[in-house]
Amino acid sequence: MGRYILNRILQAIPLLIIISIISFIIIDLPPGDFLSTYVEQLSQQGTTVTAQEIARLKTQYGLDQPLPVRYWTWISNIVLHGDFGYSFQWNRPVVDLIGERIGLTLALSFLTIFVTYAIAIPAGIYSAIHHRSALDYLITFVGFIGLAIPNFLLALVLVWLTFAYFNFPITGLFSAAYADAPWSAGKFVDLLQHIWIPIVIIGTSGTAAVIRVMRGGMLDEINQQYVVTARAKGVAEQRLIYKYPARVAINPIISTIGWLLPATISQESVVSIILNIPSAGPLLLNALLSQDMYLAGSFILILSVLTVLGTLVSDILLAWLDPRIRYEGGSR
Repeated sequence: MGRYILNRILQAIPLLIIISIISFIIIDLPPGDFLSTYVEQLSQQGTTVTAQEIARLKTQYGLDQPLPVRYWTWISNIVLHGDFGYSFQWNRPVVDLIGERIGLTLALSFLTIFVTYAIAIPAGIYSAIHHRSALDYLITFVGFIGLAIPNFLLALVLVWLTFAYFNFPITGLFSAAYADAPWSAGKFVDLLQHIWIPIVIIGTSGTAAVIRVMRGGMLDEINQQYVVTARAKGVAEQRLIYKYPARVAINPIISTIGWLLPATISQESVVSIILNIPSAGPLLLNALLSQDMYLAGSFILILSVLTVLGTLVSDILLAWLDPRIRYEGGSR
């Protein structure tokens, strides 16, 4: 196991380097840069910026350097010093901006994933066991609806419905009395009263997808010969279901852990903008729109690292859960 994990980590290092290079190039591809956008905004406000001032700002922001030099400076500072660069738009270190919001973003994402699995896996198993029952049709219908409705559209509809008919805004994570207050027991309770709304909105599509995958896997396995044999030997039905077909049917879900966290964070970005949640999503969108390359590049790099780490975790869990899976160069 240790050798397998080490090999996967060594394989991930060049992959992350390639991803960081591609991300940095893509961010730099649009015409212009942050400075040109900034000068255009000043011009619209009636402020004239001279060529000397533009040259000074380019030198200050390091935009007078070629792309390979800027990338090497950025990535070497991250590896050696943990310095993700300086945000042009906010005029602050990127690590400070990300640190202020990444905690809430990860907490919201992990809670959404936990709720998704806690609901979807039992629902998928129940739907398969009671195939073609009324509740199976209901779960299937809800799953199709969840897959069909985009998260941002669901957020917009809920915001409109709650405000129009109940005069109750669901935006934000805190009440007005706790929005700017320091952390306390009351503020934490107020957070719990509001956080379930974005969790439901963000987790709807993921829950529907996991239900469909779990239900399909269970239907494939539940009538296999080894299940029939175990049932004929007198194994209790509930123990049989969870020990054999459910253990095999959950493999596709475990294998998607690698991309589930980044996908949840991506969905959270759009929903956070609609619900006015102070997470990393709105910050990333503003960084992309203003071509704040170090801030946007750092977010993309963090998502890439989460994807690679998640994939490693899912591979390890698969090898642990399913004895049929072998490690490279050996057997279990």
